[in-house]
Amino acid sequence: MQTEKHFDESRFVRQIRYQQLGAEGQQKLSQAHVGIVGCGALGSATAVSLTRAGIGTLTIIDRDIPEWSNLPRQLLYTEKDVRDGLPKAIIAEQRLREIDSNVHVIPHVADLTAHNISDLLASVDIIVDGTDNFETRFLMNDFACRENIPWIYGGVIGAEGRVMTVIPGKTACLRCLIPDLPTPGSLPTCDTAGVLGAAVMVVAGIQTAETIKVIVNREQDTESKLFVFDLWDSTWKTIDLRSLSEAGCLSCQGDDYEWLDTSRYQTAILCGQDAVQFHHPGKTPDLCNIAKNLSCFGNVTENKWLVRTEVEPGIVVSVFADGRLIVTGTRDPSQARAIVSKCVGM
Repeated sequence: MQTEKHFDESRFVRQIRYQQLGAEGQQKLSQAHVGIVGCGALGSATAVSLTRAGIGTLTIIDRDIPEWSNLPRQLLYTEKDVRDGLPKAIIAEQRLREIDSNVHVIPHVADLTAHNISDLLASVDIIVDGTDNFETRFLMNDFACRENIPWIYGGVIGAEGRVMTVIPGKTACLRCLIPDLPTPGSLPTCDTAGVLGAAVMVVAGIQTAETIKVIVNREQDTESKLFVFDLWDSTWKTIDLRSLSEAGCLSCQGDDYEWLDTSRYQTAILCGQDAVQFHHPGKTPDLCNIAKNLSCFGNVTENKWLVRTEVEPGIVVSVFADGRLIVTGTRDPSQARAIVSKCVGM
């Protein structure tokens, strides 16, 4: 937590009247430092909610700029932002301070990696997931377990959302639930399956509530559970994860933080080509499923060796049977990684 910081009680009077929070809890919120990784649909909605709740400091990490297709569900951005081309993290700082001039926003225009995570998230009290890929989530999970920092996993695909609070040493972690990185293309992404904006708001609301519980030391109200809902079908499930937390995993036990190993990321700019290659040894992609998911972008070339399609003008994604992925049309690894995350879900 930060040093003593005061807040305007008249501003938060209704929140303070909620007996689980009170003035003492509001004071803790004003002193808290929350890291939000990814400031797209989910991250921006959660950032707005936490700012309005009175969080003292927000670190915002995002690698992208706003696009037209973001506007239906990403609360912080406007048509002018798309035309101006400023990074999302920079826009977020400005908009959040317009909501509450007392909030301290630390923007980082960066791709979170094993190389920079310790620097970017070293001083936060809790981490909130606003990402769109499991590679970054596994990285956050290992970092949080190693540093004993709570974090809130959240995701939305279509009308389905899920949220899980990870408190190292108390609850199951993400690797207890999902031991290995999903095979590239095995899961849908927002770009292939779409997303209902209203579902984003529900997940953001749950993430905000879970974050507040942890900050005000109401961890007894946070259990080892996975919340799953489908807003379209009006269904809600709460999955008890206590058996997983009791069994533990390599991350929970402190035996293996493989996602913090900087050598595992095999990325290369291909010599003489306008292309970036990613290689995940040991992962065999389901080419048939990937071809099906990528068909929403247009014509797909598919054979037993690879799947290839143009996902946007001048940008071609090729997925190979040996686990390699090549993004042609850019020499920027961060841009290429963002494209792969959106299209293949790596």
